[in-house]
Amino acid sequence: MKNTVFTGAATAIVTPLNENGIDFENFRRLIEWQIASGIDAIVAVGTTGEGSTLNDQEHKDAIKFCVDVVAGRVPVIAGTGSNDISYAIELTKFSCEVGADAMLLVTPYYNKATQNGLIKSFEAIADASTKPCILYNVPSRTGCNLTPQSMQILAKHPNIVGIKEASGNLSQIAELAHLCGDEIDIYSGNDDQIVPIMSLGGSGVISVLSNIMPAETSRMCHAYLEGNVKEATRLQLDLFPLIKQLFVEVNPIPVKAAVAKMGYCDNYLRLPLTPMEDKHAEVLYDLMREQNLI
Repeated sequence: MKNTVFTGAATAIVTPLNENGIDFENFRRLIEWQIASGIDAIVAVGTTGEGSTLNDQEHKDAIKFCVDVVAGRVPVIAGTGSNDISYAIELTKFSCEVGADAMLLVTPYYNKATQNGLIKSFEAIADASTKPCILYNVPSRTGCNLTPQSMQILAKHPNIVGIKEASGNLSQIAELAHLCGDEIDIYSGNDDQIVPIMSLGGSGVISVLSNIMPAETSRMCHAYLEGNVKEATRLQLDLFPLIKQLFVEVNPIPVKAAVAKMGYCDNYLRLPLTPMEDKHAEVLYDLMREQNLI
């Protein structure tokens, strides 16, 4: 087994923004609350962190700030993937230098690379990294799917240690687990599939839900890991309506609204993202009240 970056729940943390750029004061508050709540790791500037609308300097500033504030208390995983592999390598080298514990590398979006192109791209980034790399498969957003057979090849790379699986295809994830065994850690990339993926050998989740329920999301994972499948399943099903509403509009629109409602940031997004529609937000807030979040 390669080095495991984390087990349990990692928050794909939102990036608080305002008209002036990154709101570092609220970013600090949010990070501190996450750690105090028992989260197992933090992913900085992933999809949920709006990496696609941050400029290069903001992307780097957010990663370094998160690393500095966390100060080694939990692993920080930097979102450094891109459809421009040279840029992904640049971000990866930077993140290694400033102390990130691992990288999260999304499949190159829009290009729709072949499997050979995906393999060579991830190998090139991993070659440039001095830290472990977790790959991120999310075909609904990128237009390409990293197959289990490709992951079997990539798992041989010493720096590629895991995958965030958000294909939603449990049969594919079962095949992935069968082919790769203990060579990689598999993390759920969908909050509604945490327990199903852990039942196939998954090590936890990289979560959107944990932005607003870090303790409960971590508890779900650790209950399963400790053999309390009934409790993990209860949490998965009890939180299902809230999880569903967090994805009623494209991520991170709903979770940014939810975190803002809890007072940890402004409900500010950059185009093409826009604030959550009122009719959807009211349902979300009602579900949050049921969980005593607001």
